[in-house]
Amino acid sequence: MLFTAQLSLLTSMAQVGQPYIHDPSTIAECDGRYYTFGTGGGGLISEDGWTWHGGAERPGGGAAPDVLKIGDRYLVVYGATGGGLGGGHNGRILTMWNRTLDPKSPDFHFTRPIEVCSSDGMEDQDAIDPGLLLDPTTDRLWVSYGTYFGTIRLIELDPTTGERMKGNKERDIAIDCEATDLLYRDGWYYLLGTHGTCCDGVNSTYNIVVGRSRSVEGPYLDNVGRDMFHGGGRMVVAAGDRKTGPGHFGRTVIDEGVEVMSCHFEADLDRSGRSVLGLLPLLWRNGWPVAGEAVKAGTYEIQSERRGYSLELAVDFIRMEQERERFWDMDLTKPLKALPEQRLEDVVATWPEGNIPLRCGDYMFRPHQHWTLTPVPEAGGTLCGPLFTIQIAGTRRALTATASLELTTCDFQGRDGQYWRIEQLTDGTYRILPHTIPGQSGRNTRYCLYSAGDSTPTLAEYDFHSDNSKWNLRRQ
Repeated sequence: MLFTAQLSLLTSMAQVGQPYIHDPSTIAECDGRYYTFGTGGGGLISEDGWTWHGGAERPGGGAAPDVLKIGDRYLVVYGATGGGLGGGHNGRILTMWNRTLDPKSPDFHFTRPIEVCSSDGMEDQDAIDPGLLLDPTTDRLWVSYGTYFGTIRLIELDPTTGERMKGNKERDIAIDCEATDLLYRDGWYYLLGTHGTCCDGVNSTYNIVVGRSRSVEGPYLDNVGRDMFHGGGRMVVAAGDRKTGPGHFGRTVIDEGVEVMSCHFEADLDRSGRSVLGLLPLLWRNGWPVAGEAVKAGTYEIQSERRGYSLELAVDFIRMEQERERFWDMDLTKPLKALPEQRLEDVVATWPEGNIPLRCGDYMFRPHQHWTLTPVPEAGGTLCGPLFTIQIAGTRRALTATASLELTTCDFQGRDGQYWRIEQLTDGTYRILPHTIPGQSGRNTRYCLYSAGDSTPTLAEYDFHSDNSKWNLRRQ
Protein backbone atom coordinates (compact mmCIF):
# COMPACT_ATOMS: atom_id res chain seq x y z
CA MET A 1 0.00 0.00 0.00
CA LEU A 2 1.90 3.05 -1.27
CA PHE A 3 0.82 6.56 -0.45
CA THR A 4 2.44 9.90 -1.24
CA ALA A 5 1.82 12.12 1.79
CA GLN A 6 0.72 15.65 1.00
CA LEU A 7 2.55 17.33 3.85
CA SER A 8 1.73 20.79 5.05
CA LEU A 9 5.33 21.96 5.00
CA LEU A 10 4.76 24.88 7.30
CA THR A 11 7.71 27.22 7.37
CA SER A 12 6.56 28.71 10.65
CA MET A 13 4.40 26.71 13.02
CA ALA A 14 2.22 29.24 14.81
CA GLN A 15 -1.05 29.28 16.67
CA VAL A 16 -4.11 29.27 14.43
CA GLY A 17 -7.20 31.45 14.40
CA GLN A 18 -6.49 35.11 15.06
CA PRO A 19 -3.52 35.16 17.49
CA TYR A 20 -2.82 38.87 16.98
CA ILE A 21 -1.57 40.64 20.09
CA HIS A 22 1.18 42.93 21.33
CA ASP A 23 2.79 42.80 24.79
CA PRO A 24 0.92 39.66 25.94
CA SER A 25 0.60 38.75 29.60
CA THR A 26 1.66 35.36 30.89
CA ILE A 27 -0.91 32.73 29.85
CA ALA A 28 -3.59 32.20 32.51
CA GLU A 29 -6.05 29.31 32.72
CA CYS A 30 -9.61 29.83 33.90
CA ASP A 31 -12.35 27.19 33.84
CA GLY A 32 -10.58 25.16 31.17
CA ARG A 33 -9.85 28.09 28.85
CA TYR A 34 -6.62 29.99 28.29
CA TYR A 35 -6.36 33.79 28.40
CA THR A 36 -3.73 36.40 27.64
CA PHE A 37 -4.10 40.19 27.77
CA GLY A 38 -2.28 42.78 25.69
CA THR A 39 -1.69 46.47 25.21
CA GLY A 40 -4.88 48.45 24.67
CA GLY A 41 -7.25 46.63 27.00
CA GLY A 42 -8.24 43.52 25.07
CA GLY A 43 -6.79 40.06 24.81
CA LEU A 44 -7.11 36.54 23.45
CA ILE A 45 -8.99 33.40 24.50
CA SER A 46 -8.35 29.77 23.53
CA GLU A 47 -10.34 26.63 24.23
CA ASP A 48 -7.36 24.32 23.79
CA GLY A 49 -4.22 26.50 23.74
CA TRP A 50 -3.80 26.14 19.97
CA THR A 51 -6.66 28.09 18.36
CA TRP A 52 -6.91 31.70 19.57
CA HIS A 53 -9.50 34.43 19.09
CA GLY A 54 -10.30 37.80 20.58
CA GLY A 55 -12.79 38.39 23.37
CA ALA A 56 -10.75 38.72 26.56
CA GLU A 57 -11.63 41.92 28.40
CA ARG A 58 -9.54 44.15 30.64
CA PRO A 59 -10.56 47.70 31.55
CA GLY A 60 -8.09 50.53 32.00
CA GLY A 61 -6.41 50.47 28.58
CA GLY A 62 -2.72 51.22 28.92
CA ALA A 63 0.03 48.81 28.07
CA ALA A 64 1.76 45.52 28.73
CA PRO A 65 -0.35 43.84 31.43
CA ASP A 66 0.42 40.72 33.42
CA VAL A 67 -1.96 38.34 35.18
CA LEU A 68 -1.49 35.88 38.05
CA LYS A 69 -3.92 33.62 39.88
CA ILE A 70 -3.60 33.96 43.67
CA GLY A 71 -5.95 31.70 45.60
CA ASP A 72 -9.33 31.86 43.90
CA ARG A 73 -8.79 35.32 42.36
CA TYR A 74 -6.87 36.75 39.43
CA LEU A 75 -4.59 39.75 39.94
CA VAL A 76 -4.05 41.92 36.85
CA VAL A 77 -1.31 44.55 36.75
CA TYR A 78 -0.77 47.02 33.91
CA GLY A 79 0.90 50.28 32.96
CA ALA A 80 -1.15 53.43 32.34
CA THR A 81 0.58 55.86 29.96
CA GLY A 82 4.36 55.78 30.07
CA GLY A 83 6.49 54.47 27.23
CA GLY A 84 5.49 57.43 25.13
CA LEU A 85 1.83 56.31 25.12
CA GLY A 86 -0.04 59.60 25.37
CA GLY A 87 1.91 60.73 28.40
CA GLY A 88 5.58 60.84 27.57
CA HIS A 89 7.29 58.92 30.33
CA ASN A 90 4.82 59.85 33.05
CA GLY A 91 3.83 56.30 33.91
CA ARG A 92 1.70 54.56 36.51
CA ILE A 93 1.44 50.89 37.47
CA LEU A 94 -1.99 49.75 38.64
CA THR A 95 -3.47 46.51 39.98
CA MET A 96 -7.00 45.11 40.06
CA TRP A 97 -8.72 41.81 40.89
CA ASN A 98 -11.36 39.57 39.36
CA ARG A 99 -12.93 36.27 40.40
CA THR A 100 -12.91 35.04 36.81
CA LEU A 101 -11.43 35.91 33.44
CA ASP A 102 -14.54 34.82 31.54
CA PRO A 103 -16.34 38.01 30.44
CA LYS A 104 -19.58 36.02 30.06
CA SER A 105 -19.57 34.83 33.67
CA PRO A 106 -21.93 36.51 36.17
CA ASP A 107 -18.91 36.74 38.50
CA PHE A 108 -16.92 38.81 36.01
CA HIS A 109 -16.19 42.15 37.67
CA PHE A 110 -12.86 43.93 38.03
CA THR A 111 -12.21 45.85 41.22
CA ARG A 112 -11.23 49.51 41.18
CA PRO A 113 -7.62 49.91 39.99
CA ILE A 114 -5.04 50.71 42.67
CA GLU A 115 -1.91 52.68 41.81
CA VAL A 116 1.22 50.99 43.22
CA CYS A 117 3.99 53.13 41.70
CA SER A 118 4.61 55.87 39.17
CA SER A 119 7.24 57.83 37.26
CA ASP A 120 7.15 61.61 36.82
CA GLY A 121 8.68 61.88 33.37
CA MET A 122 11.77 63.62 34.72
CA GLU A 123 13.51 60.78 36.51
CA ASP A 124 15.62 58.10 34.82
CA GLN A 125 12.82 55.54 34.96
CA ASP A 126 9.54 54.71 33.25
CA ALA A 127 6.69 53.00 35.14
CA ILE A 128 5.39 50.59 32.50
CA ASP A 129 5.67 46.92 31.45
CA PRO A 130 5.05 45.18 34.82
CA GLY A 131 5.66 41.49 35.51
CA LEU A 132 4.45 39.52 38.55
CA LEU A 133 6.09 36.87 40.74
CA LEU A 134 4.52 35.16 43.75
CA ASP A 135 7.58 33.68 45.45
CA PRO A 136 6.75 30.00 46.17
CA THR A 137 9.28 29.92 49.01
CA THR A 138 7.93 32.92 50.95
CA ASP A 139 4.51 33.77 49.44
CA ARG A 140 5.75 37.33 48.94
CA LEU A 141 4.51 39.15 45.84
CA TRP A 142 6.88 41.13 43.61
CA VAL A 143 6.57 43.33 40.54
CA SER A 144 9.38 44.25 38.15
CA TYR A 145 8.77 47.11 35.74
CA GLY A 146 10.48 49.67 33.52
CA THR A 147 11.74 50.29 29.99
CA TYR A 148 14.86 51.35 28.14
CA PHE A 149 14.20 54.91 29.27
CA GLY A 150 15.98 54.17 32.55
CA THR A 151 16.19 51.34 35.05
CA ILE A 152 14.22 48.19 35.71
CA ARG A 153 12.77 48.41 39.21
CA LEU A 154 11.46 45.95 41.75
CA ILE A 155 8.69 46.60 44.29
CA GLU A 156 6.77 44.39 46.71
CA LEU A 157 2.98 44.15 46.85
CA ASP A 158 0.58 42.75 49.42
CA PRO A 159 -0.67 39.44 47.92
CA THR A 160 -4.03 39.88 49.67
CA THR A 161 -4.86 43.42 48.60
CA GLY A 162 -2.63 44.04 45.58
CA GLU A 163 -1.47 47.27 47.20
CA ARG A 164 2.14 48.36 47.68
CA MET A 165 3.61 47.00 50.90
CA LYS A 166 3.90 49.79 53.42
CA GLY A 167 7.42 51.11 53.72
CA ASN A 168 8.58 49.26 50.59
CA LYS A 169 11.40 51.02 48.78
CA GLU A 170 11.81 50.38 45.06
CA ARG A 171 15.08 48.80 44.01
CA ASP A 172 16.90 49.19 40.66
CA ILE A 173 17.93 45.77 39.32
CA ALA A 174 18.68 46.09 35.57
CA ILE A 175 19.18 48.40 32.60
CA ASP A 176 19.08 48.09 28.79
CA CYS A 177 15.88 46.03 28.71
CA GLU A 178 12.14 46.27 29.22
CA ALA A 179 9.05 44.07 29.48
CA THR A 180 10.63 42.07 32.30
CA ASP A 181 9.32 38.98 34.04
CA LEU A 182 10.44 37.15 37.15
CA LEU A 183 10.38 33.43 37.88
CA TYR A 184 11.73 31.08 40.54
CA ARG A 185 13.21 27.63 39.91
CA ASP A 186 15.46 25.32 41.91
CA GLY A 187 16.77 27.95 44.32
CA TRP A 188 17.33 30.63 41.68
CA TYR A 189 15.41 33.76 40.81
CA TYR A 190 15.45 34.60 37.11
CA LEU A 191 14.95 38.03 35.59
CA LEU A 192 13.95 37.86 31.94
CA GLY A 193 14.05 41.11 30.00
CA THR A 194 13.38 42.14 26.44
CA HIS A 195 16.41 43.67 24.74
CA GLY A 196 16.56 45.54 21.42
CA THR A 197 14.05 47.75 19.61
CA CYS A 198 10.30 47.30 19.37
CA CYS A 199 7.33 48.55 17.39
CA ASP A 200 9.06 48.56 13.99
CA GLY A 201 7.49 45.46 12.47
CA VAL A 202 9.89 43.29 10.50
CA ASN A 203 12.75 45.61 11.48
CA SER A 204 12.22 45.23 15.23
CA THR A 205 15.28 43.80 16.94
CA TYR A 206 13.57 42.60 20.14
CA ASN A 207 15.10 39.51 21.79
CA ILE A 208 14.78 38.04 25.28
CA VAL A 209 17.70 37.79 27.71
CA VAL A 210 18.09 36.48 31.26
CA GLY A 211 20.14 36.76 34.43
CA ARG A 212 19.73 34.95 37.74
CA SER A 213 20.26 35.52 41.44
CA ARG A 214 19.94 33.68 44.74
CA SER A 215 17.92 36.67 46.01
CA VAL A 216 14.82 38.13 44.41
CA GLU A 217 16.37 41.58 44.94
CA GLY A 218 19.44 40.66 42.89
CA PRO A 219 22.08 41.13 41.73
CA TYR A 220 21.06 39.32 38.53
CA LEU A 221 24.10 37.92 36.74
CA ASP A 222 24.30 36.17 33.40
CA ASN A 223 26.22 32.98 32.56
CA VAL A 224 29.56 34.80 32.35
CA GLY A 225 29.03 36.87 35.48
CA ARG A 226 27.82 40.15 33.94
CA ASP A 227 25.35 42.06 36.09
CA MET A 228 22.11 42.99 34.32
CA PHE A 229 22.40 46.33 36.10
CA HIS A 230 25.43 46.91 33.89
CA GLY A 231 23.89 45.58 30.68
CA GLY A 232 24.42 41.82 31.07
CA GLY A 233 22.03 39.11 29.95
CA ARG A 234 22.16 35.66 28.35
CA MET A 235 20.07 35.06 25.21
CA VAL A 236 16.89 33.00 25.64
CA VAL A 237 15.26 33.48 22.23
CA ALA A 238 15.83 35.68 19.19
CA ALA A 239 14.26 35.91 15.73
CA GLY A 240 13.77 32.72 13.75
CA ASP A 241 11.30 30.55 11.87
CA ARG A 242 10.23 33.59 9.79
CA LYS A 243 9.20 35.47 12.93
CA THR A 244 11.10 38.47 14.30
CA GLY A 245 11.25 40.43 17.53
CA PRO A 246 10.30 38.12 20.43
CA GLY A 247 9.39 40.07 23.57
CA HIS A 248 7.34 39.96 26.79
CA PHE A 249 8.34 36.56 28.20
CA GLY A 250 5.91 34.43 30.20
CA ARG A 251 6.29 30.92 31.63
CA THR A 252 3.57 28.26 31.88
CA VAL A 253 4.16 24.91 33.60
CA ILE A 254 1.93 22.26 32.03
CA ASP A 255 3.25 19.16 33.80
CA GLU A 256 6.45 18.08 35.50
CA GLY A 257 9.14 18.58 32.89
CA VAL A 258 6.71 20.15 30.41
CA GLU A 259 6.97 23.94 30.22
CA VAL A 260 6.04 26.54 27.62
CA MET A 261 7.27 30.09 27.14
CA SER A 262 4.92 32.72 25.74
CA CYS A 263 5.84 35.97 24.03
CA HIS A 264 4.82 38.08 21.09
CA PHE A 265 6.70 38.20 17.84
CA GLU A 266 6.82 41.73 16.49
CA ALA A 267 6.31 40.41 12.95
CA ASP A 268 5.27 37.08 11.47
CA LEU A 269 6.41 37.08 7.85
CA ASP A 270 3.77 34.49 6.98
CA ARG A 271 0.98 36.69 8.41
CA SER A 272 1.51 40.02 6.70
CA GLY A 273 4.15 40.99 9.25
CA ARG A 274 1.58 41.23 12.06
CA SER A 275 2.45 40.98 15.75
CA VAL A 276 1.39 37.52 16.92
CA LEU A 277 1.31 35.41 20.05
CA GLY A 278 4.25 33.02 20.21
CA LEU A 279 4.38 29.77 22.19
CA LEU A 280 7.57 27.69 22.30
CA PRO A 281 8.86 24.81 24.43
CA LEU A 282 10.87 26.07 27.40
CA LEU A 283 14.03 24.05 27.99
CA TRP A 284 16.49 24.21 30.89
CA ARG A 285 20.18 23.64 30.15
CA ASN A 286 22.71 23.82 32.97
CA GLY A 287 20.29 25.89 35.00
CA TRP A 288 19.45 28.38 32.22
CA PRO A 289 16.17 28.80 30.31
CA VAL A 290 16.39 28.32 26.55
CA ALA A 291 13.59 28.37 23.98
CA GLY A 292 13.04 25.08 22.18
CA GLU A 293 11.68 24.70 18.66
CA ALA A 294 8.26 23.69 17.40
CA VAL A 295 8.09 20.21 15.87
CA LYS A 296 7.77 20.46 12.09
CA ALA A 297 6.38 18.21 9.42
CA GLY A 298 8.89 15.70 8.12
CA THR A 299 10.23 12.17 8.29
CA TYR A 300 12.00 11.13 11.48
CA GLU A 301 13.61 8.32 13.40
CA ILE A 302 11.75 8.07 16.74
CA GLN A 303 14.48 7.02 19.15
CA SER A 304 13.94 5.80 22.70
CA GLU A 305 15.92 7.62 25.37
CA ARG A 306 16.00 4.34 27.35
CA ARG A 307 18.61 2.61 25.22
CA GLY A 308 18.72 4.43 21.91
CA TYR A 309 16.66 1.86 20.02
CA SER A 310 14.18 3.11 17.42
CA LEU A 311 10.44 2.64 17.09
CA GLU A 312 9.72 0.30 14.18
CA LEU A 313 7.19 -2.05 12.66
CA ALA A 314 7.50 -5.62 13.90
CA VAL A 315 8.20 -7.07 10.45
CA ASP A 316 10.83 -9.44 9.10
CA PHE A 317 14.25 -7.99 8.38
CA ILE A 318 14.78 -7.95 4.60
CA ARG A 319 18.38 -8.24 3.50
CA MET A 320 19.82 -5.81 0.94
CA GLU A 321 21.71 -7.15 -2.06
CA GLN A 322 25.38 -6.22 -2.20
CA GLU A 323 28.36 -7.28 -4.27
CA ARG A 324 30.74 -8.33 -1.52
CA GLU A 325 34.50 -7.94 -1.42
CA ARG A 326 36.79 -9.78 0.96
CA PHE A 327 38.25 -7.09 3.21
CA TRP A 328 41.69 -8.72 3.07
CA ASP A 329 41.72 -8.85 -0.71
CA MET A 330 40.16 -5.55 -1.92
CA ASP A 331 40.96 -4.13 -5.34
CA LEU A 332 41.80 -0.55 -4.36
CA THR A 333 41.97 0.51 -8.02
CA LYS A 334 38.32 -0.34 -8.56
CA PRO A 335 36.07 2.79 -8.73
CA LEU A 336 33.82 3.40 -5.76
CA LYS A 337 30.06 3.69 -6.19
CA ALA A 338 27.23 4.83 -3.97
CA LEU A 339 24.82 2.08 -2.95
CA PRO A 340 21.08 2.82 -2.90
CA GLU A 341 19.21 2.60 0.38
CA GLN A 342 16.47 0.07 0.83
CA ARG A 343 13.21 1.45 -0.59
CA LEU A 344 9.65 1.02 0.60
CA GLU A 345 8.68 -0.73 -2.65
CA ASP A 346 11.46 -3.26 -2.04
CA VAL A 347 9.87 -4.54 1.16
CA VAL A 348 6.23 -3.46 1.53
CA ALA A 349 4.89 -6.58 -0.23
CA THR A 350 6.47 -8.73 2.49
CA TRP A 351 4.59 -6.94 5.27
CA PRO A 352 1.43 -8.61 6.56
CA GLU A 353 -1.99 -7.13 5.81
CA GLY A 354 -4.04 -5.53 8.58
CA ASN A 355 -2.64 -4.36 11.86
CA ILE A 356 1.09 -4.65 12.46
CA PRO A 357 2.43 -4.37 16.03
CA LEU A 358 5.44 -2.29 17.11
CA ARG A 359 8.83 -2.99 18.61
CA CYS A 360 12.09 -1.09 19.17
CA GLY A 361 15.33 -2.04 17.45
CA ASP A 362 18.73 -0.71 16.45
CA TYR A 363 18.36 1.90 13.74
CA MET A 364 19.47 0.97 10.21
CA PHE A 365 17.57 3.63 8.19
CA ARG A 366 15.14 1.04 6.82
CA PRO A 367 11.58 1.81 5.60
CA HIS A 368 9.95 0.18 8.62
CA GLN A 369 11.81 2.65 10.86
CA HIS A 370 10.88 5.91 9.07
CA TRP A 371 7.96 7.86 10.52
CA THR A 372 6.34 10.86 8.86
CA LEU A 373 5.00 13.46 11.29
CA THR A 374 2.23 15.57 9.80
CA PRO A 375 0.68 18.47 11.74
CA VAL A 376 -3.10 18.62 11.48
CA PRO A 377 -3.97 22.13 12.71
CA GLU A 378 -7.69 21.69 11.99
CA ALA A 379 -7.79 18.73 14.40
CA GLY A 380 -6.84 20.97 17.33
CA GLY A 381 -3.87 21.10 19.63
CA THR A 382 -2.54 22.35 22.95
CA LEU A 383 -0.25 25.08 24.24
CA CYS A 384 2.59 22.86 23.04
CA GLY A 385 1.45 22.81 19.40
CA PRO A 386 -0.93 21.16 16.94
CA LEU A 387 -1.94 17.53 16.86
CA PHE A 388 0.04 15.22 14.56
CA THR A 389 -0.44 12.01 12.67
CA ILE A 390 2.50 9.59 12.86
CA GLN A 391 2.69 7.28 9.83
CA ILE A 392 5.22 4.98 8.20
CA ALA A 393 6.74 7.16 5.49
CA GLY A 394 5.05 6.75 2.11
CA THR A 395 2.04 4.85 3.49
CA ARG A 396 -1.23 5.41 5.32
CA ARG A 397 -0.11 3.01 8.05
CA ALA A 398 -0.55 5.08 11.24
CA LEU A 399 0.65 4.72 14.81
CA THR A 400 -2.52 3.93 16.75
CA ALA A 401 -3.31 3.65 20.47
CA THR A 402 -5.70 0.89 21.48
CA ALA A 403 -8.33 0.66 24.21
CA SER A 404 -6.11 -1.85 26.04
CA LEU A 405 -3.33 0.78 26.30
CA GLU A 406 -1.20 -0.91 23.69
CA LEU A 407 0.10 0.18 20.29
CA THR A 408 -0.53 -0.98 16.77
CA THR A 409 -0.38 0.37 13.21
CA CYS A 410 -3.28 0.37 10.79
CA ASP A 411 -4.79 2.41 7.99
CA PHE A 412 -5.32 6.03 9.06
CA GLN A 413 -9.03 6.83 9.49
CA GLY A 414 -8.90 9.83 11.84
CA ARG A 415 -10.32 7.89 14.77
CA ASP A 416 -9.49 7.99 18.49
CA GLY A 417 -5.91 6.99 19.16
CA GLN A 418 -4.57 8.20 15.80
CA TYR A 419 -3.87 11.87 16.63
CA TRP A 420 -0.82 12.55 18.79
CA ARG A 421 0.58 15.35 20.94
CA ILE A 422 4.35 15.76 20.66
CA GLU A 423 5.71 17.90 23.51
CA GLN A 424 9.34 18.82 24.02
CA LEU A 425 10.42 18.38 27.63
CA THR A 426 12.62 20.70 29.62
CA ASP A 427 15.65 18.46 29.02
CA GLY A 428 15.19 18.56 25.22
CA THR A 429 13.67 15.08 24.80
CA TYR A 430 10.02 14.55 23.83
CA ARG A 431 6.96 12.92 25.25
CA ILE A 432 4.47 11.54 22.74
CA LEU A 433 0.85 11.10 23.85
CA PRO A 434 -2.29 9.94 22.05
CA HIS A 435 -4.66 12.90 22.23
CA THR A 436 -7.54 10.53 22.94
CA ILE A 437 -7.67 6.82 23.78
CA PRO A 438 -10.46 4.56 22.49
CA GLY A 439 -13.04 3.90 25.19
CA GLN A 440 -11.85 6.78 27.41
CA SER A 441 -13.66 10.09 27.57
CA GLY A 442 -11.95 13.43 27.17
CA ARG A 443 -8.39 14.37 26.37
CA ASN A 444 -5.65 12.00 27.48
CA THR A 445 -3.08 13.65 29.75
CA ARG A 446 -1.88 10.53 31.55
CA TYR A 447 -0.61 7.87 29.15
CA CYS A 448 2.34 8.33 26.81
CA LEU A 449 4.44 6.32 24.38
CA TYR A 450 6.58 4.28 26.77
CA SER A 451 9.51 1.88 26.46
CA ALA A 452 8.56 -0.88 28.87
CA GLY A 453 11.73 -2.75 27.92
CA ASP A 454 14.53 -2.16 25.48
CA SER A 455 12.43 -3.58 22.63
CA THR A 456 8.88 -3.23 23.97
CA PRO A 457 6.95 0.00 23.28
CA THR A 458 3.57 0.43 24.94
CA LEU A 459 1.42 3.06 26.60
CA ALA A 460 2.04 3.81 30.28
CA GLU A 461 1.81 6.66 32.75
CA TYR A 462 4.13 9.56 32.03
CA ASP A 463 7.06 9.88 34.45
CA PHE A 464 9.52 12.70 33.79
CA HIS A 465 12.12 10.97 35.97
CA SER A 466 12.11 7.81 33.83
CA ASP A 467 13.87 7.57 30.46
CA ASN A 468 11.14 5.10 29.52
CA SER A 469 8.81 8.08 28.93
CA LYS A 470 11.23 10.01 26.73
CA TRP A 471 11.99 9.94 23.01
CA ASN A 472 14.25 11.76 20.57
CA LEU A 473 13.31 12.85 17.06
CA ARG A 474 16.06 12.50 14.43
CA ARG A 475 15.11 14.10 11.15
CA GLN A 476 15.83 11.96 8.05
